Amino acid sequence: MNYKKQYIPPTLTVDLVLFQIINNELCVLLMKRPNDPFKGMWALPGGYNPESETTMEALNRIVKNKIGIDTNKDLSYIEQLYTFDTVARDPRGHAVSVTYMGCSQNLNIDKAPNEIAFFPVAKLPKTAYDHADIVHYAHKRMSSKITYTNAAFAFLADTFTLTELQFVYEAIFDRKLDKRNFRKKFLTLNLISETKKIQKVGAHRPAKLYKFKSKSIEELARSFE
Repeated sequence: MNYKKQYIPPTLTVDLVLFQIINNELCVLLMKRPNDPFKGMWALPGGYNPESETTMEALNRIVKNKIGIDTNKDLSYIEQLYTFDTVARDPRGHAVSVTYMGCSQNLNIDKAPNEIAFFPVAKLPKTAYDHADIVHYAHKRMSSKITYTNAAFAFLADTFTLTELQFVYEAIFDRKLDKRNFRKKFLTLNLISETKKIQKVGAHRPAKLYKFKSKSIEELARSFE
């Protein structure tokens, strides 16, 4: 077949889906757009990828400039999620987004140069472009990832209780889990080890503190589910 249309390359952009668990809910960081298109609407932090930068280099620069976050220091985990290339996703023309997914813990966003906020994934505001679809795609990826890897470490402090660990799974799965079954199943995966420390909270019985044996992504010998 002979194509006679003029070749016009699509615009290349990068975006970040940044998850954090707040009040036992899985939340995503959004930025209010200061300019058109979709001025005043919430969107994923992102921007153009120039010729001189890799997608990761562009993401690092854009996220630092727009929301004051250093992806190398402030995120506990980051990976390239997917390339979204639907032709009509940007009203200005064909734009391809290389999207990354990251996780954080207790991120301080008070001094961000733009208006940003965390929103529960289950209660997203109206978003610009196809960003709601991207967030839901990332949620599905994370829901799957914690069943076959140790990725839950990205949402937890260095030491944690089994209850806090269960909250992570419940927040991502968006459902309650049986406490006894969860603990029995998780402890057989050999991902965590008991520390000699305990956590004392109010009048409750002191809880043992655990830590992940590795804070690098590792695949499990069998699925958590």
